[in-house]
Amino acid sequence: MSEPTSSRPSVSRAALGASLDQLLQPGQFKDYGPNGLQVEGRPTVRKLVSGVTASRAFIEAAIAEQADALLVHHGLFWRGQDGRVTGWMKQRLALLLQHDINLFAYHLPLDAHPTLGNNAQLAQRLGVQLYDDARGRFGEQSLGFMGERACASAAALAEHVAERLGRAVTLVAEPDRPLTRVALCTGGAQGYFEAAIAAGAEVFITGEISEPQAHYARECGVAYIACGHHASERYGAPAVGAQVAAELGLEHVFIDIPNPA
Repeated sequence: MSEPTSSRPSVSRAALGASLDQLLQPGQFKDYGPNGLQVEGRPTVRKLVSGVTASRAFIEAAIAEQADALLVHHGLFWRGQDGRVTGWMKQRLALLLQHDINLFAYHLPLDAHPTLGNNAQLAQRLGVQLYDDARGRFGEQSLGFMGERACASAAALAEHVAERLGRAVTLVAEPDRPLTRVALCTGGAQGYFEAAIAAGAEVFITGEISEPQAHYARECGVAYIACGHHASERYGAPAVGAQVAAELGLEHVFIDIPNPA
């Protein structure tokens, strides 16, 4: 017989938000949308559900898990978006409000955390040993991470990334070239490629690739691996969610909604 919901340990919504803010330090970042509590739900939290994006499918799955609060990387509100509550926005908000669920979202802070963030967790999954000095960060707001993983060839590293993430990747490189210095910046960070090159990277791993980066890779001799926006950012939210939940005595579940992007 499952434990009654009312008998599980609980904390206030404010206490959960304070713990997340203390860990992720959102005030240190200039971001594309609001970090922290985006939708206010019930004042007491017993179960925290983490995920990548606050999509309708994710919210519905979290409702089925009897979530009191959600923690995501991609929230609902972004700078410059249409502010009307219609269509998909109405559907997502209606579910959250109907079920009185809190939504916490952290974008750049969840990328940047030195051990639990998307970049650090991806590096750990890929076996990249991050530098622990000034060499370990690069780019705007120091969002890029740098480290080492000796690889016999760029093609071998691309195969390793594909195996570890469970999806095909795009490689632009001299396939047989050995490499060691690895730069990472998850998600849609193709704009960080030039900074990675300047920082001395021999390969750059991110989620997406745009037209210019293929030329930069060929002309500069730095390998480029695009492994999927969603696939590269599946690891920060559950790592943060698990740690905060453990500290506060909450139940935590990670739900991954597959996304080909």
